[in-house]
Amino acid sequence: MSKKISDSEYKSYFMDKNKRKRKIFGNIPLKAKLIVLGVFLILLIAFMAYIISGLPSLEQLENPKPELATKVYTVDGELLGQFFIENRIETNIDSLPGYLINALIATEDRKFYDHWGVDLTRFAKAMIKNVFTFSREGASTITQQLAKNLYKLKGKDENIFAAVVRKIREWMTAIQIEQNYTKDEILESYLNVSYFGRSAYGIESAAKVYLDKKASELTLPEAAVFIALLKSPEYYDPIKKKENSLRRRNLVMHNMVVNDMLSEEKYQKLKTVPIVTVSEKAGIIRSIAPHFMEYVRQQLETHSEKYGYNLYRDGLNIYTTIDYRMQKYANDAAAKHLTEYQALFNKNWNWDENKSLLISLIDKAIRNSSLYRNASTKEEKAQIYNTLKNRKSFVDSVKTVETKVQVGFVIIEPSTGQIKAMVGGENQRLGRGLNHVIGIRRQPGSAFKTIVYTAAIDNGYYPAYTILNQKFDFNGWAPSNADEEYGGYITLREALARSVNVVSGRMTISEVAPPNKVVKYAKRMGINSPLSPYPSLALGTSEVTPLELTAAFGTLANNGVYVNPNAILRIEDKNGILIDQFIPEYSEAVSPQTAAIMTAMMQDVILYGTGAGVGRYFHRPAAGKTGTTQDFADAWFVGYTPQLVGGVWVGFDDHRVKFTDWYGQGARAALPIWAMFMEETYKNLDLPLKYFTPASGVDTVSFCLESMNLGDPRIATQNCPTIFRDIINSKYMPRECEIHQGSDIIIREDKRGDAGW
Repeated sequence: MSKKISDSEYKSYFMDKNKRKRKIFGNIPLKAKLIVLGVFLILLIAFMAYIISGLPSLEQLENPKPELATKVYTVDGELLGQFFIENRIETNIDSLPGYLINALIATEDRKFYDHWGVDLTRFAKAMIKNVFTFSREGASTITQQLAKNLYKLKGKDENIFAAVVRKIREWMTAIQIEQNYTKDEILESYLNVSYFGRSAYGIESAAKVYLDKKASELTLPEAAVFIALLKSPEYYDPIKKKENSLRRRNLVMHNMVVNDMLSEEKYQKLKTVPIVTVSEKAGIIRSIAPHFMEYVRQQLETHSEKYGYNLYRDGLNIYTTIDYRMQKYANDAAAKHLTEYQALFNKNWNWDENKSLLISLIDKAIRNSSLYRNASTKEEKAQIYNTLKNRKSFVDSVKTVETKVQVGFVIIEPSTGQIKAMVGGENQRLGRGLNHVIGIRRQPGSAFKTIVYTAAIDNGYYPAYTILNQKFDFNGWAPSNADEEYGGYITLREALARSVNVVSGRMTISEVAPPNKVVKYAKRMGINSPLSPYPSLALGTSEVTPLELTAAFGTLANNGVYVNPNAILRIEDKNGILIDQFIPEYSEAVSPQTAAIMTAMMQDVILYGTGAGVGRYFHRPAAGKTGTTQDFADAWFVGYTPQLVGGVWVGFDDHRVKFTDWYGQGARAALPIWAMFMEETYKNLDLPLKYFTPASGVDTVSFCLESMNLGDPRIATQNCPTIFRDIINSKYMPRECEIHQGSDIIIREDKRGDAGW
């Protein structure tokens, strides 16, 4: 039964404050009070420790490290591409227009030069306005925004507690930033760190992405567009949401008027200026050489651990060997030729005649599809398999992909090994796909004969040496000529020019160029792929990469000295300090005399042999060799001038898809790409006319230049003996003069029948 309280006690309790306190707390022991206070203090300390734990360290404050894009440059100073997580390029505030800074301050933080990192007055006003108008007005200063962006203080999907914690950290960090940096340094860092949409971090990247210009070149309206983007890069996107961008841009300029940074008269003129961006696809970062970029990336990754750099964050400067103009000519030549050849192949290819192949290709495509691979049960896999197999759109896509004519094309400067251009595939927009310059090994066919003949010449045989042009059977191997034409004895010179198979075969089954010796020379000249030391090697049956074969030909162009192909010249950090410099590796593979003789022989390939088609496009001294594999599966042409060596492979990703007729020869399917590239390069880059220089100890007499389409039909090389200059300048014009190491010069009968010597 409860005790009844009297009226006097009731009044006394509520009227006497001290008595009431005693009643409330009088029963709580002092120890309990201390425990409660201690718990409160512990929680407060823990809360502050939690806040402090998320603050940047002193080292981070003094040396902030925003993620910077690594820039890759061509040898002629063009930006080839970038590697990045955040596409950011740093710039200096002194290079930026003053009105860009004014627009930023007028819009984002008008008291920037007066506060110490936090504007409490602005914050209080914003909170009151947000409470009474249910709006979301921000109150962050530029320094606070920098703290949030630079040190990643804001997380995703923040709750109220996280937002409060973040705001406190923001304030504390902003104050520390103001203590460590000048106002200009804060502005510079802010403009370098901020996100402007379309993968562009920093004003320099934004100017490049949206306008394809430097930040220093921005006009006032353009600068206002970028300041407008800071509020919401998506909502004020000048490409997708041009009206929103225009309104916000004009508001930015009006803010400048309010703050006496722009006259009203000028504002009225500028607000009518339309927004013009570089294209609808701004922000899609592409490179003119995507496969080369991936090739460089792979090499840089192997060096990253050694030097301790991060390719995607440290803002390195990579200087490569690529020539921007040559790369463009290579792209254009490949694209033009493949467009023509794809149509030609489509016209001649018949799937009805290749039904078993189609079934196999569809099977491979289904099993490689993500739908099939991600299926969890056999029943589900079977259902997906049957569905895709009978889906016309899927089958048609397989047909299109598998019959796509592919290309691998590379240009190297033979004297330095520098890669000047690289086309890694039919798709010149994507670099992550198969690179057909370095990522495939294919049979080079007759193009490999060059190495066979090099081995013979370097071991004392000479161009006038004759071999029987007749079929033979060597332990079951019986090669035949492509044209099925045979005859008597033929010189090595003419056999190479006309790519006579049985002559090359007889060389490898004899002491002229035995397989083990050919393998040795191939390795010395730059072929690193495994080679089978069998006589059939003479016809290019061992697979090689296009880069390897091109470098091997470059050995001959470089007077017998092999230079390892290189893609990178040097690596610098973001401040231009050298990290590493790459020096090419040289090694003598064959004698200069052998290289000179082989060059002279391969000039005949282009003058009247299988490579004569070069003359339809290109009219400079050149040497080279075609290559065609069995059933027209692979087409090759590798050739060189005194300044450049280039290799072309054309074919298909699946070996079973092949060209169907003679249009698949190397002379037709591959050679035009090389020739068109050389024509454009020599015409537009003004490369000087150069002749192949004879090596010391090799006497030469030049061919009449009529055959080289150079105009003057009567000319001899400088070291040509007087007697032979007289012969050439007489009415008797020898078609060619044989050359070999030694004092003798053998002049064969003129092919036109004018005279015999």
